[in-house]
Amino acid sequence: KIRQPVVLGYLLSGIIVGPHMPPYDLVTDVPSLHTLSELGVIFLMFSLGLDFSFHKLKRVGTPAVMTGLVEVILVLAIGIGLAKILGWPTYDCIFLGAALSISSTTIIIKAMDELGLKSKHFAELVFGILIVEDLLAILLLAGLSIVVGTHAMLSATLVDSAIKLFIVVGSWFLVGYFLIPSLIRKLVDVANQETLTIVSVALCLLLVCIAAYFGYSSALGAFIMGSILAETDLIQFIEQYMRPIRDIFAAVFFISVGMLIDPSIIIEHFTTVLLISAVTIIAKILTTSMGALATGQSVTTSVRAGFSMAQIGEFSFIIAGLGLLLEVTRPSLFPIIIAVSAVTTFTTPYLIQSSAAVSKYLEKNLPPSFKSVLSHYSILIHRYLTLK
Repeated sequence: KIRQPVVLGYLLSGIIVGPHMPPYDLVTDVPSLHTLSELGVIFLMFSLGLDFSFHKLKRVGTPAVMTGLVEVILVLAIGIGLAKILGWPTYDCIFLGAALSISSTTIIIKAMDELGLKSKHFAELVFGILIVEDLLAILLLAGLSIVVGTHAMLSATLVDSAIKLFIVVGSWFLVGYFLIPSLIRKLVDVANQETLTIVSVALCLLLVCIAAYFGYSSALGAFIMGSILAETDLIQFIEQYMRPIRDIFAAVFFISVGMLIDPSIIIEHFTTVLLISAVTIIAKILTTSMGALATGQSVTTSVRAGFSMAQIGEFSFIIAGLGLLLEVTRPSLFPIIIAVSAVTTFTTPYLIQSSAAVSKYLEKNLPPSFKSVLSHYSILIHRYLTLK
């Protein structure tokens, strides 16, 4: 009714039926809800992979990788610095920085879809950055476990984990790229809607199980299988048949996130939550925009990408939960991160919508000399990438 993405309604619904609002017992089987929400993340990542083929990935590959690296590293440092200013313990500082550095893939995909912006150039760049962030989030999770275990920020084990990740993921892409399209081609003449849906879901869950076996994110496995299927002849039908499944489980995921939000925690740490939320939004807008400009993107593309990335979500919950599991962070850190995620999620659709006006204003009011420098720089970068 108020022309906002349905994600906001899902989060509010979760708060209303959650264990922190009267009558406190509307939902009792929380473990089953968490299982369903995990499936929601899997199918959302799978649908993103279906939208984002290898050709699109190649087109935005280098800018996305460079922008993602710049954004994650700078926001990680800013988050650690902010926590130190607040006087938090060392591990709280590290885990807060890590949680703030990763944007929410699920929330951005849903908001872009609802606002009809998924086909825009800046949206393709954002999706590329999110892929890079998801890979970096896996490295962060592995790195944080190693840091806690060794009490050292740098170690050979961390480098070894990164090398293994790229080898394993690369082998999945290669094997899938040669095997899956030939399998789908055999189904072209005989496949109906039911068969194609079951085969697509089965392939998705197969790679999810393989990813979990190797200790990697199930969401990463789902995305890779979606990207592989995006290169097949039946991609349009697969995308169409998977949409209802994705929407159902995505709703459960966002409602379960809303159920984790305790309004009393937000009230108790109101000033801290607002401060961290404001710093997160500003830092992500600036670092993403700077990274995109540095890779030769236009002012409009850079600014709109920056405004789209200004939130945290599911990976931040996992990172904060790891701190609790390893018993190195205070119990209050997790609900604070949940609250920051709630605040930044509510602001996401407004920021994405306002990014068009902000980018137009900047394009109109930037000094001509500065625009000329940016234009020449962009041409040089694109020439370099083309030659490369």
